Amino acid sequence: MKHDKTPKKLYKIFSKMPTLSTERLVLRPMSTKDTYDMYEYACREDVTEFLLWSPHPSVAYTRDYLAYIERRYATCDFYDWAVTLADSGKMIGTVGFTKIDLQNNSAEIGYVLNPEYHRKGYGFEATSHILSLGFERLELHRIEARFMQGNTASLRLAEKLGMSLEGYHKDYMLVIGEYKTIGICAILKSEFNINA
Repeated sequence: MKHDKTPKKLYKIFSKMPTLSTERLVLRPMSTKDTYDMYEYACREDVTEFLLWSPHPSVAYTRDYLAYIERRYATCDFYDWAVTLADSGKMIGTVGFTKIDLQNNSAEIGYVLNPEYHRKGYGFEATSHILSLGFERLELHRIEARFMQGNTASLRLAEKLGMSLEGYHKDYMLVIGEYKTIGICAILKSEFNINA
């Protein structure tokens, strides 16, 4: 049943979270079956250093979090996929829209990848596919990515995707008791080249 506050365009795509495929990856809804794969990286301080959440303290915490996410999919207001390896099914991270603003035809993307799978092109492969979905199926005009100052890996990925650094907001967010300066990169539909 359609959630009353969900715009038709979002409901059409996300009422049943789509599974997407790239050359080496399958992007699918997260589930509690991913508990151990997610905990493998979500428990690491080097992963959460530039994120809004703290390391997961236990496998049980990760399982409860994924159960919560399964419920969020049902309300059609959560737009993150599990990034999984096509050949093994192993979850190696997440990618998706952290915010969709249809009134202004814009969105914000986010991504997290298990460090064991960095520098293999998986982040670019997954994120460029989400940009394509945003510009083609959601008909967005602008997509942005935000990152904490110092997160050079996130900035490099955004630039590789064709995004331009628009600047920094000083002490823009209070994250776990500390003010963080946030950088913003963005790309317009007219600038996006899926083959870049």
